[in-house]
Amino acid sequence: MKVSLYNQLVRAGATRRDVLKGAASMAALAAASGAGLGALTREARAQDDIRKQILQIPGVGKGQPTDADFQKVGELCLGATKAAVKQGEFAGVELTFMGLNNQNLHNVLFRGFLKPWEAYTGAKINWIDLAQADYNARLQQSIATGTIDFDILEMGAPFEGDVCGKGLASEMPDWVKKQIDFDDLVSYLKPPVGTWDGKQYRVTVDGDAHNFNYRTDVFADADLAKAWKEDGGEKAGLAEWGVPKTWQQVQAVTKFLKGKQMKGQDVYGYLDAPKPWGGFGFYFLGSRATAYVKHPDDKAWLFDADTMKPRINNPGWVRAIQDVIDALPSEPPDQINADPNTTAFQQFLAGTGSMVVWWGDVGSNVKTNDSSVVGDVTGFSILPGSDDVYNAKEAKWEKLASGPNFAPNCAYLGWGVYVMARVDSDEKKHKAAWSAAAHLGGKDLSIWTAMYPSGFQPYRNSQFNIPEWVEAGYDEAFITSYLKSEQDSYNHPNAAIEPRIPGIFQYYSVAEDELAKIFAGQVDAQKGADNIAAAWEKLTDQIGRDKQVKLYKASLGL
Repeated sequence: MKVSLYNQLVRAGATRRDVLKGAASMAALAAASGAGLGALTREARAQDDIRKQILQIPGVGKGQPTDADFQKVGELCLGATKAAVKQGEFAGVELTFMGLNNQNLHNVLFRGFLKPWEAYTGAKINWIDLAQADYNARLQQSIATGTIDFDILEMGAPFEGDVCGKGLASEMPDWVKKQIDFDDLVSYLKPPVGTWDGKQYRVTVDGDAHNFNYRTDVFADADLAKAWKEDGGEKAGLAEWGVPKTWQQVQAVTKFLKGKQMKGQDVYGYLDAPKPWGGFGFYFLGSRATAYVKHPDDKAWLFDADTMKPRINNPGWVRAIQDVIDALPSEPPDQINADPNTTAFQQFLAGTGSMVVWWGDVGSNVKTNDSSVVGDVTGFSILPGSDDVYNAKEAKWEKLASGPNFAPNCAYLGWGVYVMARVDSDEKKHKAAWSAAAHLGGKDLSIWTAMYPSGFQPYRNSQFNIPEWVEAGYDEAFITSYLKSEQDSYNHPNAAIEPRIPGIFQYYSVAEDELAKIFAGQVDAQKGADNIAAAWEKLTDQIGRDKQVKLYKASLGL
């Protein structure tokens, strides 16, 4: 192929992979077409125009989006649906969709996005809305009793063992992969994530990793810097006042800030989330622990890979639990009753606390959520590291020659939309359910959900185009910091990847119950961790140890 033709095709919107896969056929198509490359160029420009248009709804910094905005975005992103479905084709079809209504996001947005889809296709969607703390129990009840009363499910990859492994999900048709541009996913969300026994089940709508969010104004404050120096802060390994890089420094900064004020306001350090949250709160202890327990030479960090023996009571995990106990007295009053929603949305966005770990929602919400007062003073990085790391295989702490150990927590592997197998016997309903899922997982719609409050964070390679974010209204330095924290977490060589094994949220829920007792002072960190380990062992035996070992190894790529 001529270089000039290659360049024209790329400018027209073809990827390098597209060109290399079918250079001859693309060249022939271009030569034979009466419109030539002009048609391709117009199509690419039309897509660019749609993205520019939706990203100005309502406009970054112009208030929080409303249901009317969700519907406008959904309408503008219907092109792929209209190319695959005739108007009114699904008339008479009713679908039930189960998902979250957490923070008035998730299902609340899906409703708006799908209203124009319903109007065009003729289908009707009924909704089952769940609070995050209720999600696991409701899903597990449906699985255990064999009463799947929904056709479409918003679900995270950790549940794939429970749902896809039991044959409850519908396999994704090839036309859906094409419609959602499946190859655009970031690498860590590609198969085996979203698959079971080699079959693809999930339309990804989110990419999950915990990152570190901090107040730039707090860590640039001259008075705090002076007080830090006078207090001998360099003993904590942070010679000059600034953003902590390790959990040891986070602890020291949090204790130092107790009772301090900045511009007449109380200023706090790290915000822990000790209150149980339906299993999802365990991720926040996990993010305190990964730098301590995820050794670069060992892919496992929750269980021993060969035996499924829990590691939750080893010295690394116990240190993380003790960190929470030690930090709570320096955190805001009644922090023991704060769940993760509180730490991110009621505290950090509202100006309480200077450090919080969360999924990527904080990054978009600080600029687009009406409750945020920290949009101009928030910075981002991967999770803090640790001066040393516990080597579970050698049963000892180690200091790495390379310096502090970093291990981003890729918590939950993102939300996805799954179609249930109960629609497979009805061809019309099957196509309708997958069409709805594909609409929600569309490439253009996804950039909007990444930029605005949605419950979702970037998960496609195409979403890391900084100029597109800047054009939408984001400050370049801010968005560069945010996207780098996300990308560096996804691609980190020592990332802590979550196992997709049956019952994983049963393990997490049991852990939360025991952690609540620890944080309430009923048992100490070691005894509580031992109690969690014993409960996990019992659960593994109930599910089947040999099966769990096999699936755990597979999830780790061993």
